[in-house]
Amino acid sequence: MSDTPPETRGSRETDDDAHEPDAVGRVYLVGSGPGDPDLLTVKARRLLAAADVVLHDKLPGPDVIDLIPEGRGEDVGKRAGGERTAQEYTNERLVELAREGKTVVRLKGGDPFVFGRGGEEAEHLAARGIPFEVVPGVTSAVAGPGVAGIPVTHRDHASSVTFVTGHEDPTKAESAVNWEALAATGGTLVVLMGVGRLPDYVGALRAAGMAPETPVALIERATWPDQRVAVGTLATIVEVRDREGIEPPAITVVGEVAATRERVAEFLENEVNDR
Repeated sequence: MSDTPPETRGSRETDDDAHEPDAVGRVYLVGSGPGDPDLLTVKARRLLAAADVVLHDKLPGPDVIDLIPEGRGEDVGKRAGGERTAQEYTNERLVELAREGKTVVRLKGGDPFVFGRGGEEAEHLAARGIPFEVVPGVTSAVAGPGVAGIPVTHRDHASSVTFVTGHEDPTKAESAVNWEALAATGGTLVVLMGVGRLPDYVGALRAAGMAPETPVALIERATWPDQRVAVGTLATIVEVRDREGIEPPAITVVGEVAATRERVAEFLENEVNDR
């Protein structure tokens, strides 16, 4: 057993000591789920309570962010006026805090490895010798449609599902998303972070031959107290978005499964309203 008092173990008297393996803290890449704090995993909630520092975005939602102990949270998401924290800053901040011997939670909405840049952060930490652990979260790509009564797969309607980011411009020459292929594939298409570019990819899908009557649903702030759902078709969904004032964060579901909502919504909405 070590003779070093617990309160001084891991302290660093010199710069060299700061890089000793037992002096380095640990980083947890944690998914917070879609926003309802009851959907946090048990492990995620425990880590939030125990962490020295929590670097969080806005997407976890206010109810989840409120669980961070006072004085331990750092907002590395959006700022007022549209300013964003550079990913490079977040990467280096994780390393800096870990090298100070701290237990760090990097809190992300949904799952850290589904359009959450968790993979980039994991590589950055590994390249600098920082131990880390991934704590999966309930991904909003599945949970968002689910709480709106829309299954992303259904035996009668869809045997496959594709997740894509809506941040990309479908008209750019080097787009990594092949909208023509998606239009021909069938199944369900779930677009995350795509409300702003809805007219662009709706147009791309229609130009690629997807039927204008294809059902589409928009789920805004899924599982949050102010969750809203709007439905239409590929031909009408942009008008529906504008009329209903749907804003980010929201998920777009394209495919026959979106039409199943109308058969369950009466009962499902009662449950949501009673929460």
